[in-house]
Amino acid sequence: MSTIGLNEGAMLALIHNEVLKILADKGEAWTGSFGPETRFLDGGLPFDSLDLATLLVALEQLTGTDPFRAGFRQFITAGELAALYLEA
Repeated sequence: MSTIGLNEGAMLALIHNEVLKILADKGEAWTGSFGPETRFLDGGLPFDSLDLATLLVALEQLTGTDPFRAGFRQFITAGELAALYLEA
């Protein structure tokens, strides 16, 4: 799968789905709202840096895209992460 053809809403849905899988694997039951402004760290999600790394690996496998190939790019919110994948 490639991100070609995905829009922001579809990319956010993909990210949300993977976030829920990661939390379920940790035994976390999170029912908060998820959207472009959702912060990964220090923002209500029971997410840590290892969870974030797991998310990035899963997204690369699902999309076939690595927006960090040339180096790390800063992001804080789900919307910012979705934009990185859509730009890649």
